Amino acid sequence: MLQHTTQIRVRYAETDQMGVVYHANYVVWMEVGRVEAMRSAGLNYAEMEKEGIRVAVLGVEVDYRAAARYDDLVNVTAKVVEVQSRKMRIEYEIHRASDQVLLATGATRHLFINHDLKPVRCPDKYYVLFKI
Repeated sequence: MLQHTTQIRVRYAETDQMGVVYHANYVVWMEVGRVEAMRSAGLNYAEMEKEGIRVAVLGVEVDYRAAARYDDLVNVTAKVVEVQSRKMRIEYEIHRASDQVLLATGATRHLFINHDLKPVRCPDKYYVLFKI
């Protein structure tokens, strides 16, 4: 299945008053990891949308393990673990690059939809890319 690691540097605006990354930013990083994983497989999300295919988020899970801080480099690994004709599940691991400490794990569930927000089958040309 499709897997890709993206590196992100923690920006000051992503931290809270305690100097650690605010919890909601991990979900944003998961999206960055997901889009970059798609791009690495030659899958351009903007092109998919032009063809009438969107990938809606059905659910998000995040388990926090350790804190990231301003200026840390973090590696976000996104891995498609299940793809069906209309649905997909992606799992994530987020590590601090300097010491490989696991900061968070998570998952997102997705539904392929059209412009009218109706479920559709994932076209074969995209389906095969999620399976690589």
